[in-house]
Amino acid sequence: MPVSVRPVARPSRGLWEQVYILEVVRGLGVTFRHFFVNLWRHGLKLAGRATEPGAVTIQYPDDPAVLGRRARTRHRLLRRADGSPRCTSCLLCETICPAKCIHITAEESPDPGVEKRARSFDIDIGMCVFCGHCVEACPVDAIRMDADRVELAAYSRTALIWDIESLMQEPR
Repeated sequence: MPVSVRPVARPSRGLWEQVYILEVVRGLGVTFRHFFVNLWRHGLKLAGRATEPGAVTIQYPDDPAVLGRRARTRHRLLRRADGSPRCTSCLLCETICPAKCIHITAEESPDPGVEKRARSFDIDIGMCVFCGHCVEACPVDAIRMDADRVELAAYSRTALIWDIESLMQEPR
């Protein structure tokens, strides 16, 4: 049965919609309102008559960021009692990851009690959205996310790809 395609007429737009002048002016209005309100509040604070605080930038790393109890930051792979990674390469974390930043290569395990293990387990922290789905999907509790590690910066994109060794390091 052939499917018929019906063309959809595009709505006509006037000059104001095509140039976006009105939206640019409205956006600048919001920006200037925040600027002048905060300028006024900081001026009142300097004069000693402040009733409300103005917006303040966190001076990181001198004043560390305050994270909520449920914040998820640094990934960590857990070890077995013998020191090997707990990961069984079931690929559930790689499958459920919405950012597709987890890449696992499986191999057979020399331990007869374990069917397979991860030859490589890489997470691209630069692409990660820190949703925590990988932690929830893991059936053997091999991956966790620390709640107090925010130092995830690097000087290159390749330094943001963490391999199995860097994921198994103990948090400092």
